[in-house]
Amino acid sequence: MPTQHSRTRNQQRRVEWAAIALTLLALVAWLSTPSALPRTNHLVQDTGLRLVSRPPQPGIAVIAVDDRSIGVIGRWPWRRALHAQLIQNVSRQQPLVIGMDVLFNEDDLDYPEDDLLLADAVARSGRVVLPVMQRQGPYDPGDGADRPIAALEQAAARLGHVHVAADEDGVVRSLYTREGPASAPWQHFSMAMRCVATPSLGGCPPARWSDPPADGARWERAGRRLIPYAGGPGHFTTYSYIDVLRGEVPADAFRGKYVLVGSVAAGLGDMFATPVGQESRLMPGVEVIAQVLDADLAGVHIHSAPPALNMAFNLLPVVLALLALLLLGPFAALLTSIALGALTLALAVVLPVWTGLQFAPAAALIGLVLAYPLWSWRRLSAAAQFLRLQMENLQRQGLVIPLRGPAAHSGDFLERRINAVEYASRQLRDMHHFVSESLQQLPSPTMVCDTEGRILLANTAARRHLLGVAEVEGDPMVWPLQGRQIADVLGDLIDIATEQPLVTPERLASRSLPARREGRDAKGRSVLVQSRQFTDLAQSGWLVTLVDLTEIRSALQQRDEAMHFISHDIRAPNASILTLLEMHQAYPGRMTDAELMQLIARYAKTSLGMAENFIQLASAESQAMRREPLDLVDVLHQTVDEAWVLARDADVEVVVAEAPETAAFTGDRSLLCRALGNVVNNAIKYSPGASTVRCTLAERPGQWVLAVRDEGPGIAPALQDKLFAPFQRLHDRSHPGIAGVGLGLALVRTVVQRHGGSIEVESDEGKGAEFRLVLPQTDAVAATAE
Repeated sequence: MPTQHSRTRNQQRRVEWAAIALTLLALVAWLSTPSALPRTNHLVQDTGLRLVSRPPQPGIAVIAVDDRSIGVIGRWPWRRALHAQLIQNVSRQQPLVIGMDVLFNEDDLDYPEDDLLLADAVARSGRVVLPVMQRQGPYDPGDGADRPIAALEQAAARLGHVHVAADEDGVVRSLYTREGPASAPWQHFSMAMRCVATPSLGGCPPARWSDPPADGARWERAGRRLIPYAGGPGHFTTYSYIDVLRGEVPADAFRGKYVLVGSVAAGLGDMFATPVGQESRLMPGVEVIAQVLDADLAGVHIHSAPPALNMAFNLLPVVLALLALLLLGPFAALLTSIALGALTLALAVVLPVWTGLQFAPAAALIGLVLAYPLWSWRRLSAAAQFLRLQMENLQRQGLVIPLRGPAAHSGDFLERRINAVEYASRQLRDMHHFVSESLQQLPSPTMVCDTEGRILLANTAARRHLLGVAEVEGDPMVWPLQGRQIADVLGDLIDIATEQPLVTPERLASRSLPARREGRDAKGRSVLVQSRQFTDLAQSGWLVTLVDLTEIRSALQQRDEAMHFISHDIRAPNASILTLLEMHQAYPGRMTDAELMQLIARYAKTSLGMAENFIQLASAESQAMRREPLDLVDVLHQTVDEAWVLARDADVEVVVAEAPETAAFTGDRSLLCRALGNVVNNAIKYSPGASTVRCTLAERPGQWVLAVRDEGPGIAPALQDKLFAPFQRLHDRSHPGIAGVGLGLALVRTVVQRHGGSIEVESDEGKGAEFRLVLPQTDAVAATAE
C-alpha cells in the first residue's frame, strides 16, 4: 500500500515531467519552422537523397563538351558551324528534342555566315530548345534577359531558362519552374524540352509571347520545386561532343530520346554543388537539367511538407520518448529514445520516396537528444534529495552512525550520498539478520506475513511443525515457507468450537484474525493460534505464533481416562466385594464361606487385572524402550507357547501356520511379546470351542507382518474405528462372560506405533477377524546402527 510520502513523490514526479515535457515540446515546435536549423535538416535530407538513388531514365542522353573535345577541336568558344553540324548529325536519328545548353546571345562577328548556318540547322530540326538567362550587372533596357540572337530565337522550337536556386550553403536543391518578366516568364529548360517532345502536354505556355514585355520589366520567379536527384555527377548516358561530330556513335544513340548538349569541361560552363555530389564533386548545369528531366519522366516529385504536418512529424517522437521516460525504467527509456531517433531518421529518408513529402527532422532529433538528459538530471536531483532526507531521518532515529574516514569525503556529492546509504543499508541488514536469527531461536512456530497473508519470515520451529522438515546445516531449503500464503499453509486448521477454518483470506483482508483461538489440524494435532497485527513499521502485517497443545490435550485425556478408570472400572469390583461382605453379615445363611471366598477372589483378581492392564498401558506410552536385536519368529513361538494353557481351557487350538526361518528385528522384546500376547489372547477368548487360531509371520517389501486370525464373531466395519480406543469393549452383550476394560488393544496400538509400525484389521460381522501387526524392517537397521 503506497504511503503518503510515496504519493507525494509521485505527484512531484509527474509535475516535473509535465514541466519538462511542455518546455521541450514548445522548443521542438519552434524549431520545426521551415527557417530553423537548415544545416542539420539539409544534412539529413541530402543523406536520404544519396541513399535512395534510382537508375537513370533510358530516354535521356547527354552530349558533353568535355576536355577531350576541347583538346581536339581547340579552345572555346567554337565556331557555330560546328554546332550546326552537330544538330544535323543528331537530327538524322530523329530525337524527341534537342536541348542546346549553350548561350548564343551575341552575333559572331568573325564568321557571320555561321550564324545563318546554325539558325538554318535549328530551323530544319524543329526540335531545338535554346536557353535564356537573367542578365547580370547594371540595369539594361529590355526584359533583363540574355537570350539568343534574333535569328536563332526565331528558329528555335522553344526557349527555357536554365537557372537553379542555391541554398544558403551554396548547394543546389531546388529551382523555379517559371522565371522572367512578370508578363511573359519562361519555363525551366527541362519543361520546355518536354513541351517540344510532347506537344499535347498540359501546362505548356505559347512558344512565343504575342506581346513582348515592356522595357525594364521586373524579373520574377515562381513555382519553386525541389530537385529529386537520381544520382551523382556522370549518372546519365553521355557521349563526347567530338564523337558525335565525327559520327562515331551508335546509329540509334539518340533516336526517340531527350538529347542535352552542354559543357562538362573543367572551368567551362556552370558547375554546381549538389546534395548527391560525392567527395565535393560539382555537377555541370547540363546534368542538373538532366536530373530535373529524369524526375519528370519518372513521375518522381518532392515537395516540402506543410508546416503543420512537419511540426506534427517532429512532435510525435518526442512525445513518445517523454512517455517512455515517465512509464519505463531508465535503460528501457534510453533504448526507446534511441529507437525513436533511428525511426525518425529512417522516415525522413524514405517518406520523400513514398509520399513525395520532404520533412525536416532536426527539431525532433534535438528533442530526443535533450529529453533523456533533462529527465535524468531531474531524477538524479530528486534521488539525491531523497537520499539526503532519508539519511537525516535515519540519523534522527539513531539507526545510522555518520560516516567517518575516506568514504565520508571521497567522490562527488552523489557518491557520498550513495556511500552513506550503503552504510545505512548494511546496518539495516545486520539488524534484519539479528531479528531473523532471534526469530529462528524461538521455541514456538512463529511466522511474519504481510497484510495479504504472504509469509515474509518463518522460523525453524514453524518449518518443522508445518512441513516436518528438520533443521539441517547447509540445507538449500532455508526458507521453504517464505513467499507462500499463510491461508494455504494453515488451511487445514479448524476451529474446535465452530468447525470453521481459523485462517482465511477473508479474515486477513478484514483484519479479523482471532487473537487467541484453539484449532485442530488434519494430523489431529491441537494447536493454539495467537495472532497480532503490527502497524508501526513501514509496512503493516501479522505476527502469527502456533502453540502445539497436542501433548497437553493427550495428558488431560489420559488423566480423564485414569480418573474414569479409578472412579468406575476399578471401583466396581471393590464395591462388589464390600457388597458381598455386607450381605454375608446380614444374611449369614444364604452363602457358604467357600462360595463367599471364591466370589471375593474373583472380584479381587478382576480388580488386580484392571490395574495391571492400566499400568502396562501407561508404561508402554511413557517408559523408555529397551531396544535389542531379536528374532520375530522366536517372539511368535514364545507367545503361542505362553497361550497354551488359556487355549486348552477354552478348547481352542493355536498354531503357527506360516513363518520364515528367521526374522531379524530390533526392538523392545517384552513390549512386543505383551502386545502380540494381547492379540492372541483376545483371539482365544472370542473363538468358539473346537476352533483354531492361526498365527503367521510374512515379509512385505521393507516390512514384517505378524498376523493372527480367529473364527470368532467378527467386528462390523462401522465399529472397527473404536477397536484401539482405551476403555472400549465391543462385545459386552455378545460375550458378557469375558472380563476386561478395553485396554489390551490400546496397548497393542501404542507398542506398534512406538516401533514405527501400524495395525491392520480385516473382519466382518460373523466371519472372524484378522489382526496384522506391520513392523518396518528399516527400524531394525536404524536401531542396529545406533
